Amino acid sequence: MEVDIHIPCVIDQFYPEMGFNLLKVLEKAGVTAHYHENQTCCGQLAFNEGFWEEAKQLGEKLITEFSSSPVVVSPSPACPGYIKSQFDELFYNGAFHNEYRQLQRNVMEITDFLVNTLKKTNFGATFNHRVAFVESCSSVRSYGQKDESVQLLRQVKGLTLVTLENIEGCCSFGGMFANRFEPIAVAMIRQITDSAVNAGAEYLVSNDPGCLMHLDTYVKKQALPLKIAHVVDILAAG
Repeated sequence: MEVDIHIPCVIDQFYPEMGFNLLKVLEKAGVTAHYHENQTCCGQLAFNEGFWEEAKQLGEKLITEFSSSPVVVSPSPACPGYIKSQFDELFYNGAFHNEYRQLQRNVMEITDFLVNTLKKTNFGATFNHRVAFVESCSSVRSYGQKDESVQLLRQVKGLTLVTLENIEGCCSFGGMFANRFEPIAVAMIRQITDSAVNAGAEYLVSNDPGCLMHLDTYVKKQALPLKIAHVVDILAAG
């Protein structure tokens, strides 16, 4: 099977190793991946901040690059979720109508692709650590995922999955939310990190690189005994 991969801005700029681990996991799954070197941002942040014309320009570029791809896989639920749930606002009945609807059908988040398309959950990975999975709001609300990431983590040899208690289910990143409402964001993220530390977790794990960047920043600033990892980082381990 062949797929095209879309690499989110956060991975491209801050965590390129996650992109390489995505390729390793796809290779383990017997999938041939193609990367468009000229790809850029999907435009989600611009859209959320009200810059719809700028978001439309970025969206048109994305559509042109990927609309003919049979499957587009992304290591983030945020970008595919935005494409599936918000592109109607920008492109419905426009010049790119057929192309954007095709892209909506073809774009998939990586754990969804592995579990529900390939029907594969075990990649022979080994990760001898205690991890806490942090669910992404985009994963549930925009993309509509269930427990695909947890299904994959449970198959990793040596991994102990701990439960986070008394959290609201949001890391508080939200693009510009964490900048505009810092005290609220800090209180929300503290719930997650406190729960993880109390549970003896060594890693905070998510399938959303935006959440991971936010968590990583707070963990380092507070000098907490935690590290971050993407689901693909763990599936590529060992």
